[in-house]
Amino acid sequence: MVIYLDILLIINFIFDFLLLLTVNIALKRYAKIGRLILGTLLGSITLICLFIPLNSYLMSLLKLGIALGMLIMAFGYKNIKYTFYNLIYFYMTSIILGGFLYYLKVEYNIDNSLYYKGISISYLVILIIAPVILLVFLKSLKMLKKIKNYYYKVTIIFKDYQLSITGFLDTGNKLIDPYTNKPIILINKKLIQSKINIRSPMYVPINTVNSHGLLECIKPQKVIIDNKEFNNYLIGLSTYSFKMNGIDCLLNAKLLEDI
Repeated sequence: MVIYLDILLIINFIFDFLLLLTVNIALKRYAKIGRLILGTLLGSITLICLFIPLNSYLMSLLKLGIALGMLIMAFGYKNIKYTFYNLIYFYMTSIILGGFLYYLKVEYNIDNSLYYKGISISYLVILIIAPVILLVFLKSLKMLKKIKNYYYKVTIIFKDYQLSITGFLDTGNKLIDPYTNKPIILINKKLIQSKINIRSPMYVPINTVNSHGLLECIKPQKVIIDNKEFNNYLIGLSTYSFKMNGIDCLLNAKLLEDI
């Protein structure tokens, strides 16, 4: 098998630069391009590992040392925690990129024997796809971070029962009882009807985009949201299941003001 060292250097440089750039964007390190390039150049030393007869343990330590050097060169050193997060994201990004590329190579059988102007077709495909994979990863990461901020640990305490569930802050839920002026937290009725005896529920008139009518509500003793107690919320018993994975209740938009 013939290895073209210059092509290998170029591909390794591009990959390392993409990895550092992804960490830079994901963690908002705001490092300058020049520092990223210097870190990438340091990462080129990893190619030397191909020609050094070391056992797997020493090889892993050497690669870890080079990775730390790359990150410190690119983002500087502030403290152990700062560098540790850089390292974790660097390896996480490497694993995601490597896993996707391996999957594409196996699934679509990209052949190393095909060449275009002296360069393997598989290298060309990888160089085109790699930035796309990392871009999708960054966008997914940003979306997950945004969604995570709307998840809350919720404990609803009734007279004879306590319910601990996961709530999602739904900015579209602005339901308020017009008589008591209390905001309403929506929960699936099936979740509690077998646990507590619903006595004397209140019926609150509601108007939504899809429906108009009366919503069955009950008054809990208190609601604890992220360790903060509230006594001014009603629990609306919805007959519909929430489509969001892992969500048991929809918190009221007023929570943005209360927390």
